[in-house]
Amino acid sequence: MILCLFCVYARANALEQIVPQPRQAELHKGSLRVSGIAFRCDPALDAAALKAVGQFAGQLGYVSGKTCTISSPLGLHEALQSGKLKGMIFLQDDNLEPEAYSIVVASNKAVIRANGLGGVLYALQTLRQMLPAAIYGSHIAEREKWVLPCCEIQDAPRFRWRGMHLDSSRHFWSVDEVKRYLDVMSYYKLNRFHWHLTDDQGWRIEIKSYPLLSQIACWREGTMIGEDFSSNDHIRYGGFYTQDEIREVVAYAAERGITVVPEVDLPGHMLAAMSAYPELGCTGGPYATWTIWGISKQVLCVGKESTFQFLEGVLSEVAELFPGEYIHIGGDECPKDEWKNCPECQAKIRELGLVGDERFSAEQYLQNYVTKRIQDFLATKGKKVIGWDEILEGELAPGATVMSWRGTAGAKEAAAKGFDAILTPNSHCYFDYYQSGDHDAEPLAIGGNLPLEKVYSLDPLEGIAPEHTHHILGVQANLWTEYISTPEYLEYMLLPRMLAIAEVQWCQPERRDYTRFLRVLQEHEFPVLDQAGYNYRKQTVN
Repeated sequence: MILCLFCVYARANALEQIVPQPRQAELHKGSLRVSGIAFRCDPALDAAALKAVGQFAGQLGYVSGKTCTISSPLGLHEALQSGKLKGMIFLQDDNLEPEAYSIVVASNKAVIRANGLGGVLYALQTLRQMLPAAIYGSHIAEREKWVLPCCEIQDAPRFRWRGMHLDSSRHFWSVDEVKRYLDVMSYYKLNRFHWHLTDDQGWRIEIKSYPLLSQIACWREGTMIGEDFSSNDHIRYGGFYTQDEIREVVAYAAERGITVVPEVDLPGHMLAAMSAYPELGCTGGPYATWTIWGISKQVLCVGKESTFQFLEGVLSEVAELFPGEYIHIGGDECPKDEWKNCPECQAKIRELGLVGDERFSAEQYLQNYVTKRIQDFLATKGKKVIGWDEILEGELAPGATVMSWRGTAGAKEAAAKGFDAILTPNSHCYFDYYQSGDHDAEPLAIGGNLPLEKVYSLDPLEGIAPEHTHHILGVQANLWTEYISTPEYLEYMLLPRMLAIAEVQWCQPERRDYTRFLRVLQEHEFPVLDQAGYNYRKQTVN
Protein backbone atom coordinates (compact mmCIF):
# COMPACT_ATOMS: atom_id res chain seq x y z
CA MET A 1 0.00 0.00 0.00
CA ILE A 2 2.81 2.43 0.92
CA LEU A 3 4.58 1.68 -2.38
CA CYS A 4 1.38 2.32 -4.36
CA LEU A 5 0.81 5.63 -2.58
CA PHE A 6 4.40 6.61 -3.36
CA CYS A 7 3.92 5.77 -7.06
CA VAL A 8 0.75 7.89 -7.23
CA TYR A 9 2.53 10.80 -5.52
CA ALA A 10 5.53 10.46 -7.84
CA ARG A 11 3.31 10.55 -10.92
CA ALA A 12 1.40 13.58 -9.64
CA ASN A 13 4.66 15.25 -8.70
CA ALA A 14 5.88 14.83 -12.28
CA LEU A 15 3.16 17.24 -13.39
CA GLU A 16 3.64 19.62 -10.46
CA GLN A 17 7.38 19.91 -11.15
CA ILE A 18 6.84 21.52 -14.56
CA VAL A 19 8.10 25.12 -14.44
CA PRO A 20 6.35 27.18 -15.62
CA GLN A 21 3.11 25.34 -14.85
CA PRO A 22 1.02 24.40 -17.92
CA ARG A 23 -2.36 25.96 -18.55
CA GLN A 24 -4.09 22.58 -18.15
CA ALA A 25 -2.61 19.30 -16.93
CA GLU A 26 -4.52 16.15 -16.05
CA LEU A 27 -3.00 12.97 -14.64
CA HIS A 28 -4.15 9.51 -15.80
CA LYS A 29 -3.33 6.02 -14.63
CA GLY A 30 -0.22 4.31 -15.92
CA SER A 31 3.09 5.38 -17.41
CA LEU A 32 5.14 5.21 -20.59
CA ARG A 33 8.71 3.91 -20.58
CA VAL A 34 10.79 6.16 -22.83
CA SER A 35 14.31 4.73 -22.66
CA GLY A 36 15.05 3.40 -26.13
CA ILE A 37 11.68 4.60 -27.46
CA ALA A 38 11.18 5.27 -31.17
CA PHE A 39 10.60 8.88 -32.22
CA ARG A 40 8.36 9.50 -35.22
CA CYS A 41 8.06 13.01 -36.64
CA ASP A 42 5.56 14.49 -39.03
CA PRO A 43 7.40 15.40 -42.27
CA ALA A 44 5.39 18.64 -42.22
CA LEU A 45 7.45 19.90 -39.27
CA ASP A 46 10.11 22.38 -40.33
CA ALA A 47 13.83 21.61 -40.24
CA ALA A 48 14.45 23.52 -37.00
CA ALA A 49 11.70 21.61 -35.19
CA LEU A 50 12.98 18.28 -36.51
CA LYS A 51 16.48 19.18 -35.33
CA ALA A 52 15.19 20.01 -31.85
CA VAL A 53 13.38 16.65 -31.60
CA GLY A 54 16.51 14.88 -32.81
CA GLN A 55 18.63 16.56 -30.14
CA PHE A 56 16.15 15.57 -27.44
CA ALA A 57 16.08 11.97 -28.70
CA GLY A 58 19.87 11.86 -28.74
CA GLN A 59 20.18 13.19 -25.19
CA LEU A 60 17.49 10.83 -23.88
CA GLY A 61 19.17 7.89 -25.56
CA TYR A 62 22.55 8.83 -24.09
CA VAL A 63 21.54 9.43 -20.45
CA SER A 64 19.18 6.43 -20.34
CA GLY A 65 21.75 4.14 -21.93
CA LYS A 66 19.34 3.00 -24.65
CA THR A 67 19.49 4.52 -28.13
CA CYS A 68 16.31 6.17 -29.38
CA THR A 69 15.61 5.91 -33.10
CA ILE A 70 14.07 8.77 -35.03
CA SER A 71 12.24 8.80 -38.36
CA SER A 72 9.84 10.94 -40.42
CA PRO A 73 7.50 8.42 -42.05
CA LEU A 74 4.79 9.36 -44.50
CA GLY A 75 1.20 8.71 -43.54
CA LEU A 76 1.83 9.37 -39.83
CA HIS A 77 -1.61 10.87 -39.20
CA GLU A 78 -3.33 7.90 -40.82
CA ALA A 79 -1.21 5.39 -38.93
CA LEU A 80 -2.04 7.14 -35.66
CA GLN A 81 -5.78 6.90 -36.38
CA SER A 82 -5.42 3.15 -36.88
CA GLY A 83 -4.46 2.80 -33.22
CA LYS A 84 -1.41 0.69 -33.96
CA LEU A 85 1.26 3.40 -33.74
CA LYS A 86 3.60 3.41 -30.74
CA GLY A 87 6.46 5.62 -29.55
CA MET A 88 6.97 9.38 -29.29
CA ILE A 89 4.95 10.98 -32.09
CA PHE A 90 5.36 14.62 -33.05
CA LEU A 91 2.69 16.14 -35.28
CA GLN A 92 2.29 19.47 -37.03
CA ASP A 93 -1.07 20.96 -36.00
CA ASP A 94 -1.99 24.17 -37.81
CA ASN A 95 -5.03 24.65 -35.58
CA LEU A 96 -2.85 25.51 -32.60
CA GLU A 97 -1.46 28.96 -31.85
CA PRO A 98 2.24 29.38 -32.78
CA GLU A 99 3.55 28.87 -29.21
CA ALA A 100 0.89 26.43 -28.00
CA TYR A 101 1.33 22.67 -27.74
CA SER A 102 -0.46 19.59 -26.49
CA ILE A 103 0.90 16.37 -25.02
CA VAL A 104 -1.12 13.19 -24.56
CA VAL A 105 0.80 10.36 -22.92
CA ALA A 106 -0.65 6.84 -22.92
CA SER A 107 0.98 3.57 -21.83
CA ASN A 108 2.16 2.80 -25.37
CA LYS A 109 2.73 6.21 -26.93
CA ALA A 110 3.00 9.95 -26.45
CA VAL A 111 1.44 12.26 -29.03
CA ILE A 112 2.80 15.79 -29.16
CA ARG A 113 1.13 18.43 -31.32
CA ALA A 114 2.46 21.89 -32.12
CA ASN A 115 2.27 24.55 -34.80
CA GLY A 116 5.93 25.12 -35.56
CA LEU A 117 9.21 25.45 -33.73
CA GLY A 118 8.02 27.37 -30.68
CA GLY A 119 5.41 24.86 -29.65
CA VAL A 120 7.74 21.92 -30.33
CA LEU A 121 10.48 23.46 -28.18
CA TYR A 122 8.11 24.12 -25.28
CA ALA A 123 6.65 20.64 -25.49
CA LEU A 124 10.16 19.21 -25.35
CA GLN A 125 10.98 21.29 -22.27
CA THR A 126 7.82 20.06 -20.59
CA LEU A 127 8.74 16.45 -21.38
CA ARG A 128 12.21 17.06 -19.93
CA GLN A 129 10.74 18.39 -16.73
CA MET A 130 8.59 15.29 -16.24
CA LEU A 131 11.72 13.13 -16.48
CA PRO A 132 14.53 12.70 -13.95
CA ALA A 133 16.87 15.68 -13.60
CA ALA A 134 19.62 13.55 -15.15
CA ILE A 135 18.11 14.40 -18.58
CA TYR A 136 19.93 17.76 -18.22
CA GLY A 137 23.25 16.13 -17.39
CA SER A 138 26.21 14.72 -19.24
CA HIS A 139 26.42 11.29 -17.58
CA ILE A 140 24.68 7.99 -18.24
CA ALA A 141 22.01 7.34 -15.61
CA GLU A 142 20.62 3.91 -16.50
CA ARG A 143 19.22 3.31 -13.01
CA GLU A 144 16.84 6.27 -13.18
CA LYS A 145 13.18 5.55 -13.90
CA TRP A 146 12.92 6.82 -17.48
CA VAL A 147 9.14 6.97 -17.61
CA LEU A 148 6.52 9.62 -18.29
CA PRO A 149 3.24 9.58 -16.39
CA CYS A 150 0.15 9.06 -18.49
CA CYS A 151 -1.37 12.49 -18.72
CA GLU A 152 -2.92 15.13 -20.94
CA ILE A 153 -1.45 18.63 -21.17
CA GLN A 154 -2.83 21.60 -23.07
CA ASP A 155 -0.56 24.59 -22.83
CA ALA A 156 0.10 28.07 -24.17
CA PRO A 157 1.75 31.17 -22.69
CA ARG A 158 -0.14 34.02 -21.05
CA PHE A 159 2.16 36.66 -22.60
CA ARG A 160 3.99 36.65 -25.91
CA TRP A 161 6.94 38.70 -24.60
CA ARG A 162 8.81 36.67 -21.99
CA GLY A 163 12.10 38.41 -21.70
CA MET A 164 15.41 38.38 -19.88
CA HIS A 165 17.94 41.19 -20.17
CA LEU A 166 21.73 41.10 -19.89
CA ASP A 167 24.07 44.06 -19.55
CA SER A 168 27.28 43.35 -21.47
CA SER A 169 28.50 46.93 -21.26
CA ARG A 170 29.43 47.35 -17.60
CA HIS A 171 30.95 43.87 -17.62
CA PHE A 172 31.67 41.95 -20.80
CA TRP A 173 30.46 38.35 -21.18
CA SER A 174 32.05 35.95 -23.63
CA VAL A 175 30.04 34.27 -26.37
CA ASP A 176 30.10 31.00 -24.43
CA GLU A 177 28.81 32.75 -21.31
CA VAL A 178 26.01 34.36 -23.30
CA LYS A 179 25.11 30.95 -24.71
CA ARG A 180 24.84 29.49 -21.19
CA TYR A 181 22.50 32.36 -20.37
CA LEU A 182 20.38 31.53 -23.41
CA ASP A 183 20.37 27.84 -22.51
CA VAL A 184 18.86 28.36 -19.09
CA MET A 185 16.36 30.84 -20.54
CA SER A 186 15.23 28.12 -22.93
CA TYR A 187 14.73 25.60 -20.10
CA TYR A 188 11.94 27.80 -18.73
CA LYS A 189 10.37 28.96 -21.99
CA LEU A 190 11.60 32.56 -22.14
CA ASN A 191 11.63 33.88 -25.69
CA ARG A 192 13.21 37.38 -25.75
CA PHE A 193 16.85 38.14 -24.98
CA HIS A 194 17.35 41.87 -24.47
CA TRP A 195 21.07 42.46 -25.03
CA HIS A 196 22.37 45.76 -23.64
CA LEU A 197 25.40 46.37 -25.84
CA THR A 198 26.39 50.02 -25.37
CA ASP A 199 26.74 52.41 -22.47
CA ASP A 200 29.04 54.97 -20.87
CA GLN A 201 31.30 52.16 -19.57
CA GLY A 202 31.87 50.31 -22.84
CA TRP A 203 30.77 49.74 -26.42
CA ARG A 204 30.44 46.03 -27.22
CA ILE A 205 29.43 45.60 -30.87
CA GLU A 206 31.60 45.84 -33.96
CA ILE A 207 30.42 48.51 -36.42
CA LYS A 208 32.46 48.27 -39.58
CA SER A 209 31.70 51.82 -40.73
CA TYR A 210 32.99 53.18 -37.40
CA PRO A 211 36.02 51.03 -36.55
CA LEU A 212 37.17 53.14 -33.60
CA LEU A 213 34.20 51.85 -31.61
CA SER A 214 35.89 48.46 -31.36
CA GLN A 215 39.38 49.90 -31.01
CA ILE A 216 38.79 52.67 -28.44
CA ALA A 217 35.19 52.75 -27.19
CA CYS A 218 35.20 49.12 -26.06
CA TRP A 219 38.01 49.80 -23.52
CA ARG A 220 38.07 51.66 -20.23
CA GLU A 221 41.19 52.51 -18.29
CA GLY A 222 40.28 50.75 -15.09
CA THR A 223 37.17 50.26 -12.97
CA MET A 224 36.05 51.71 -9.66
CA ILE A 225 36.65 49.44 -6.64
CA GLY A 226 33.56 48.36 -4.74
CA GLU A 227 31.35 51.33 -3.93
CA ASP A 228 34.18 53.89 -3.84
CA PHE A 229 33.52 56.28 -6.70
CA SER A 230 36.91 57.96 -6.17
CA SER A 231 38.84 54.73 -6.74
CA ASN A 232 40.27 52.96 -9.80
CA ASP A 233 41.87 49.53 -10.00
CA HIS A 234 43.93 50.73 -13.00
CA ILE A 235 43.29 47.47 -14.85
CA ARG A 236 42.42 48.10 -18.50
CA TYR A 237 39.10 46.41 -19.15
CA GLY A 238 37.02 45.75 -22.24
CA GLY A 239 36.01 43.61 -25.16
CA PHE A 240 33.52 43.53 -28.01
CA TYR A 241 31.59 41.09 -30.14
CA THR A 242 32.57 40.79 -33.77
CA GLN A 243 29.74 40.76 -36.26
CA ASP A 244 30.35 37.07 -36.86
CA GLU A 245 30.02 36.44 -33.11
CA ILE A 246 26.79 38.43 -33.08
CA ARG A 247 25.43 36.26 -35.89
CA GLU A 248 26.54 33.15 -33.99
CA VAL A 249 24.64 34.21 -30.87
CA VAL A 250 21.54 35.19 -32.87
CA ALA A 251 21.48 31.80 -34.61
CA TYR A 252 22.07 29.95 -31.34
CA ALA A 253 19.20 31.82 -29.73
CA ALA A 254 16.88 31.18 -32.68
CA GLU A 255 17.41 27.42 -32.37
CA ARG A 256 16.09 27.75 -28.82
CA GLY A 257 13.06 29.82 -29.79
CA ILE A 258 14.62 33.05 -28.52
CA THR A 259 14.67 36.36 -30.41
CA VAL A 260 17.59 38.66 -29.62
CA VAL A 261 16.63 42.31 -29.09
CA PRO A 262 19.72 44.55 -29.24
CA GLU A 263 19.92 47.80 -27.34
CA VAL A 264 21.91 50.83 -28.52
CA ASP A 265 21.18 53.36 -25.80
CA LEU A 266 20.77 56.95 -27.01
CA PRO A 267 21.05 59.93 -26.80
CA GLY A 268 22.42 59.56 -23.26
CA HIS A 269 24.66 56.71 -22.06
CA MET A 270 26.93 57.39 -25.06
CA LEU A 271 30.19 58.44 -23.42
CA ALA A 272 32.09 55.39 -24.68
CA ALA A 273 31.13 56.18 -28.29
CA MET A 274 32.17 59.81 -27.78
CA SER A 275 35.57 58.70 -26.49
CA ALA A 276 36.19 57.25 -29.98
CA TYR A 277 34.43 60.02 -31.92
CA PRO A 278 34.58 63.21 -29.80
CA GLU A 279 32.87 65.25 -32.51
CA LEU A 280 29.63 63.53 -31.47
CA GLY A 281 29.51 65.52 -28.24
CA CYS A 282 28.38 69.07 -27.52
CA THR A 283 31.82 70.21 -26.32
CA GLY A 284 34.05 68.16 -28.61
CA GLY A 285 35.76 66.48 -25.70
CA PRO A 286 38.17 65.12 -24.85
CA TYR A 287 36.13 62.18 -23.60
CA ALA A 288 37.05 58.88 -21.98
CA THR A 289 35.02 55.73 -21.46
CA TRP A 290 33.76 55.92 -17.90
CA THR A 291 35.53 53.99 -15.17
CA ILE A 292 32.77 54.54 -12.61
CA TRP A 293 29.14 53.55 -12.47
CA GLY A 294 26.25 55.98 -12.72
CA ILE A 295 25.09 58.37 -15.42
CA SER A 296 27.39 60.69 -17.34
CA LYS A 297 26.07 64.18 -18.02
CA GLN A 298 27.94 64.15 -21.34
CA VAL A 299 25.50 63.17 -24.08
CA LEU A 300 25.25 63.20 -27.85
CA CYS A 301 24.94 66.57 -29.55
CA VAL A 302 21.64 66.22 -31.40
CA GLY A 303 21.87 69.63 -32.98
CA LYS A 304 24.40 68.31 -35.49
CA GLU A 305 23.38 66.39 -38.59
CA SER A 306 26.65 64.47 -38.32
CA THR A 307 25.37 62.89 -35.11
CA PHE A 308 22.36 61.47 -36.95
CA GLN A 309 24.63 60.25 -39.74
CA PHE A 310 26.55 58.33 -37.08
CA LEU A 311 23.40 56.90 -35.48
CA GLU A 312 21.92 55.87 -38.81
CA GLY A 313 25.19 54.24 -39.85
CA VAL A 314 25.39 52.29 -36.61
CA LEU A 315 21.74 51.28 -36.62
CA SER A 316 21.87 50.21 -40.27
CA GLU A 317 24.47 47.61 -39.37
CA VAL A 318 22.62 46.62 -36.21
CA ALA A 319 19.41 46.12 -38.20
CA GLU A 320 21.21 43.79 -40.59
CA LEU A 321 22.67 41.70 -37.78
CA PHE A 322 19.45 41.17 -35.80
CA PRO A 323 16.48 39.77 -37.76
CA GLY A 324 13.91 40.40 -35.01
CA GLU A 325 11.29 43.11 -35.43
CA TYR A 326 12.48 45.30 -32.55
CA ILE A 327 15.53 47.41 -31.76
CA HIS A 328 15.79 48.99 -28.33
CA ILE A 329 17.04 52.58 -28.44
CA GLY A 330 17.19 53.27 -24.69
CA GLY A 331 16.12 56.86 -24.17
CA ASP A 332 16.53 56.70 -20.40
CA GLU A 333 18.39 58.93 -17.98
CA CYS A 334 19.43 61.54 -20.54
CA PRO A 335 20.66 64.69 -18.76
CA LYS A 336 19.78 67.90 -20.59
CA ASP A 337 22.45 70.19 -19.04
CA GLU A 338 24.73 70.21 -22.07
CA TRP A 339 21.87 70.77 -24.49
CA LYS A 340 20.85 73.90 -22.59
CA ASN A 341 24.32 75.36 -23.14
CA CYS A 342 25.04 73.96 -26.62
CA PRO A 343 24.68 76.43 -29.55
CA GLU A 344 23.91 73.64 -32.02
CA CYS A 345 21.23 72.07 -29.82
CA GLN A 346 19.63 75.42 -29.05
CA ALA A 347 19.64 76.26 -32.77
CA LYS A 348 17.88 72.95 -33.45
CA ILE A 349 15.27 73.78 -30.81
CA ARG A 350 14.58 77.11 -32.52
CA GLU A 351 14.52 75.50 -35.97
CA LEU A 352 11.94 72.97 -34.80
CA GLY A 353 9.90 75.59 -32.94
CA LEU A 354 10.10 73.66 -29.69
CA VAL A 355 8.82 75.51 -26.63
CA GLY A 356 8.83 74.35 -23.04
CA ASP A 357 5.60 74.28 -21.03
CA GLU A 358 4.43 73.51 -17.50
CA ARG A 359 5.05 69.80 -18.09
CA PHE A 360 8.28 69.52 -20.04
CA SER A 361 11.21 71.65 -21.14
CA ALA A 362 12.12 72.47 -24.72
CA GLU A 363 15.08 70.12 -24.29
CA GLN A 364 12.74 67.28 -23.40
CA TYR A 365 10.78 67.91 -26.58
CA LEU A 366 14.13 67.85 -28.38
CA GLN A 367 14.62 64.30 -27.13
CA ASN A 368 11.16 63.45 -28.51
CA TYR A 369 12.41 64.70 -31.87
CA VAL A 370 15.44 62.40 -31.61
CA THR A 371 13.26 59.41 -30.72
CA LYS A 372 10.84 60.00 -33.59
CA ARG A 373 13.61 60.61 -36.10
CA ILE A 374 15.34 57.36 -35.17
CA GLN A 375 11.98 55.60 -35.10
CA ASP A 376 11.23 56.79 -38.65
CA PHE A 377 14.67 55.74 -39.83
CA LEU A 378 14.39 52.26 -38.35
CA ALA A 379 10.99 51.87 -39.97
CA THR A 380 12.78 52.07 -43.33
CA LYS A 381 14.74 49.03 -42.18
CA GLY A 382 11.58 47.17 -41.22
CA LYS A 383 12.16 47.64 -37.50
CA LYS A 384 10.09 48.90 -34.58
CA VAL A 385 11.56 50.77 -31.62
CA ILE A 386 11.39 50.08 -27.92
CA GLY A 387 12.47 52.67 -25.38
CA TRP A 388 12.59 52.94 -21.61
CA ASP A 389 9.59 54.70 -20.10
CA GLU A 390 11.27 58.13 -20.21
CA ILE A 391 10.33 58.28 -23.88
CA LEU A 392 6.77 58.98 -22.70
CA GLU A 393 7.93 62.35 -21.37
CA GLY A 394 6.75 64.80 -24.00
CA GLU A 395 5.13 63.62 -27.22
CA LEU A 396 5.76 60.03 -28.29
CA ALA A 397 5.12 59.13 -31.92
CA PRO A 398 2.64 56.32 -32.69
CA GLY A 399 4.14 52.86 -33.12
CA ALA A 400 6.76 52.98 -30.36
CA THR A 401 6.79 50.40 -27.58
CA VAL A 402 7.43 51.43 -23.98
CA MET A 403 9.48 49.39 -21.52
CA SER A 404 8.23 50.36 -18.08
CA TRP A 405 11.05 50.14 -15.55
CA ARG A 406 10.28 52.84 -12.96
CA GLY A 407 7.47 50.79 -11.51
CA THR A 408 4.36 50.05 -13.55
CA ALA A 409 3.15 53.62 -14.10
CA GLY A 410 4.82 53.81 -17.50
CA ALA A 411 3.00 50.71 -18.73
CA LYS A 412 -0.34 52.04 -17.48
CA GLU A 413 0.20 55.38 -19.18
CA ALA A 414 1.46 53.83 -22.40
CA ALA A 415 -1.44 51.37 -22.65
CA ALA A 416 -3.96 54.11 -21.94
CA LYS A 417 -2.47 56.19 -24.76
CA GLY A 418 -2.58 53.28 -27.20
CA PHE A 419 1.09 52.26 -27.06
CA ASP A 420 2.28 48.70 -26.54
CA ALA A 421 4.19 48.19 -23.31
CA ILE A 422 6.46 45.67 -21.62
CA LEU A 423 6.63 45.45 -17.85
CA THR A 424 10.10 45.51 -16.27
CA PRO A 425 9.38 47.27 -12.96
CA ASN A 426 12.47 47.66 -10.80
CA SER A 427 10.29 46.79 -7.80
CA HIS A 428 9.98 43.18 -9.01
CA CYS A 429 12.24 42.64 -12.03
CA TYR A 430 15.70 44.09 -11.31
CA PHE A 431 17.92 41.11 -10.62
CA ASP A 432 20.94 43.28 -9.80
CA TYR A 433 19.20 44.02 -6.47
CA TYR A 434 20.07 42.13 -3.30
CA GLN A 435 18.17 38.91 -2.68
CA SER A 436 17.53 39.56 1.01
CA GLY A 437 17.38 42.44 3.46
CA ASP A 438 20.59 41.22 5.10
CA HIS A 439 23.03 42.84 2.69
CA ASP A 440 26.05 41.74 4.72
CA ALA A 441 25.14 38.11 4.03
CA GLU A 442 25.06 38.65 0.26
CA PRO A 443 27.71 39.53 -2.33
CA LEU A 444 28.00 43.24 -3.12
CA ALA A 445 25.08 44.46 -5.25
CA ILE A 446 23.78 47.79 -6.47
CA GLY A 447 21.21 48.07 -3.67
CA GLY A 448 17.55 47.36 -3.16
CA ASN A 449 16.00 44.15 -1.92
CA LEU A 450 14.29 41.73 -4.29
CA PRO A 451 13.73 38.31 -2.71
CA LEU A 452 12.34 35.39 -4.66
CA GLU A 453 8.84 35.69 -3.19
CA LYS A 454 8.51 39.31 -4.33
CA VAL A 455 9.49 38.38 -7.90
CA TYR A 456 6.86 35.65 -7.88
CA SER A 457 4.21 38.02 -6.51
CA LEU A 458 4.17 40.36 -9.53
CA ASP A 459 0.70 40.79 -11.00
CA PRO A 460 1.44 42.14 -14.51
CA LEU A 461 -2.06 43.41 -15.23
CA GLU A 462 -2.77 45.01 -11.86
CA GLY A 463 -4.02 48.52 -12.40
CA ILE A 464 -4.32 48.11 -16.18
CA ALA A 465 -7.82 48.92 -17.42
CA PRO A 466 -9.41 45.83 -19.02
CA GLU A 467 -9.83 47.65 -22.33
CA HIS A 468 -6.07 48.36 -22.40
CA THR A 469 -4.64 44.97 -21.41
CA HIS A 470 -4.13 43.94 -25.04
CA HIS A 471 -1.34 46.54 -25.17
CA ILE A 472 0.69 44.70 -22.50
CA LEU A 473 3.01 42.53 -24.57
CA GLY A 474 4.56 40.83 -21.58
CA VAL A 475 7.09 40.84 -18.78
CA GLN A 476 10.88 41.00 -18.62
CA ALA A 477 13.51 40.86 -15.87
CA ASN A 478 16.69 42.91 -16.16
CA LEU A 479 20.19 42.02 -15.00
CA TRP A 480 22.49 45.03 -14.92
CA THR A 481 26.10 44.16 -14.15
CA GLU A 482 27.87 47.10 -12.51
CA TYR A 483 28.87 44.95 -9.52
CA ILE A 484 28.63 41.58 -11.27
CA SER A 485 31.97 40.64 -12.79
CA THR A 486 32.13 36.82 -12.83
CA PRO A 487 29.96 34.14 -14.48
CA GLU A 488 29.38 32.47 -11.10
CA TYR A 489 28.03 35.69 -9.60
CA LEU A 490 25.95 36.37 -12.70
CA GLU A 491 24.24 32.99 -12.38
CA TYR A 492 23.79 33.47 -8.62
CA MET A 493 21.89 36.70 -9.22
CA LEU A 494 19.86 35.16 -12.05
CA LEU A 495 18.86 31.88 -10.42
CA PRO A 496 16.40 30.91 -9.11
CA ARG A 497 14.71 34.31 -9.54
CA MET A 498 14.44 33.73 -13.29
CA LEU A 499 12.29 30.66 -12.61
CA ALA A 500 9.90 32.85 -10.62
CA ILE A 501 9.62 35.40 -13.42
CA ALA A 502 9.08 32.52 -15.87
CA GLU A 503 5.87 31.54 -14.05
CA VAL A 504 4.77 35.19 -13.97
CA GLN A 505 5.32 35.41 -17.73
CA TRP A 506 3.77 32.09 -18.74
CA CYS A 507 1.12 31.05 -16.24
CA GLN A 508 -2.44 32.10 -15.84
CA PRO A 509 -2.89 33.54 -12.33
CA GLU A 510 -4.82 30.53 -11.05
CA ARG A 511 -1.91 28.24 -11.96
CA ARG A 512 0.58 30.06 -9.73
CA ASP A 513 1.18 28.74 -6.22
CA TYR A 514 4.24 29.95 -4.32
CA THR A 515 4.15 27.04 -1.84
CA ARG A 516 4.21 24.53 -4.71
CA PHE A 517 6.89 26.57 -6.46
CA LEU A 518 9.21 26.50 -3.43
CA ARG A 519 8.76 22.76 -3.02
CA VAL A 520 9.47 22.12 -6.70
CA LEU A 521 12.63 24.24 -6.53
CA GLN A 522 14.02 22.08 -3.76
CA GLU A 523 12.87 18.73 -5.07
CA HIS A 524 13.43 19.11 -8.81
CA GLU A 525 14.72 22.42 -10.15
CA PHE A 526 17.81 22.67 -7.97
CA PRO A 527 18.83 19.15 -9.06
CA VAL A 528 18.19 20.24 -12.68
CA LEU A 529 20.47 23.26 -12.27
CA ASP A 530 23.07 21.05 -10.57
CA GLN A 531 23.00 18.60 -13.47
CA ALA A 532 23.40 21.45 -15.97
CA GLY A 533 26.26 22.96 -13.95
CA TYR A 534 24.69 26.32 -13.01
CA ASN A 535 25.46 28.30 -9.89
CA TYR A 536 22.42 29.57 -8.02
CA ARG A 537 21.26 30.95 -4.68
CA LYS A 538 20.14 27.93 -2.67
CA GLN A 539 18.44 29.78 0.17
CA THR A 540 14.95 30.61 -1.04
CA VAL A 541 13.19 31.81 2.13
CA ASN A 542 14.56 35.03 3.64
